[in-house]
Amino acid sequence: MSFQAYLDTIEDKTGLTPRQLVTIAQSKGLDTPATKAGEIVDWLKADYELGRGHAMALVHVIKNGPKISTKHVGTTGVHRDASDELWLDGKATRPTA
Repeated sequence: MSFQAYLDTIEDKTGLTPRQLVTIAQSKGLDTPATKAGEIVDWLKADYELGRGHAMALVHVIKNGPKISTKHVGTTGVHRDASDELWLDGKATRPTA
């Protein structure tokens, strides 16, 4: 599953865009460098019933922003992403959707 596909599935499961979830995390103070990934994972599980894999994708976005490694960009594997910039504003508004 691509990184973007994880975010799209999170949107399907929660009804919230990744950007909305980042904003909620910020309001809870979960975007600080001192925040451990486990704290964010626990919040996402408790409030949105997200599993660890999906939660960890969002942890990356909360702590590092929408930029990802180019490792899988343009590859043909199952983890490929079209861009090194993730779309956080919802599937319906994605320019390439």
